Amino acid sequence: MNTLLRKLLSLLLLFFFFGCSEDPRDTTSGHLNVSVTDAPFRTDLVQSATVTIYKVEARNKGKEEGSPFMTLFEGETEINLLELTNGVTSSLVDVEVPVGNYDLVRIYISEASIKLKNGETYDVTVPSGDASGLKIFISPAIEVAGGLTADLLLDFDVSRSFVLKGPADNPNGFNFRPTIKAANLSSVGSLKGTVSGNQGAPLNGAEVAVYAADTLNTTTFTNSAGEYAVLGLIPGDYEITYSFGELTPITKEGVEIVVANQTTVDVQFE
Repeated sequence: MNTLLRKLLSLLLLFFFFGCSEDPRDTTSGHLNVSVTDAPFRTDLVQSATVTIYKVEARNKGKEEGSPFMTLFEGETEINLLELTNGVTSSLVDVEVPVGNYDLVRIYISEASIKLKNGETYDVTVPSGDASGLKIFISPAIEVAGGLTADLLLDFDVSRSFVLKGPADNPNGFNFRPTIKAANLSSVGSLKGTVSGNQGAPLNGAEVAVYAADTLNTTTFTNSAGEYAVLGLIPGDYEITYSFGELTPITKEGVEIVVANQTTVDVQFE
């Protein structure tokens, strides 16, 4: 990871607040912070999944004159998405912008690659990302108020973005279909917890699947401490399924996610 990202990388503890700027009298502009996280890749063969972003734009839907798009970032930054799991994010943009409601961002990706643990590296073709940018809609739109900071999270789903070609134990390449969802962090909540075995030992690599109205919303996997975290969930009731190897899956129904809060669910397999 380059020096810029090492400086910007932060552990956001699963919920975010609006904060005041240094000059509360400024009502014409505020700050927009855009962070990136990842829904982890499913195969244990992969060492890194890297994307290079060279420009980020946002649309102020209420702007009446000129182009509603403004450039938030222009340069080049390389991100290993596999380092951004379980609540870890990387700050992509932190910039002053005009007040308004921003309902869309465009991400321009120049390069992407997968490196396997056996040392093989696959460069993938970026579809249309170098020309018109990848459009990501924000619903509800994120409001930037005068003198305040608004936080936006971009969840880059690696398992859907890098599509394996060939068998999982012997891949012959990957197709790149970037899949990103945006979350206005002032209107969402988060989920966290631990998963352990029947002796209480933490389970590394347990799958946590989050369902909303019988539809899979996202998945994540526990780390070596048995911990997991899911950011950017719309408030409401969810069904969570925990799976590990041949053990009987555990399902938790009616898990409530509350705006600007984190819900904790710990499970133990018998």
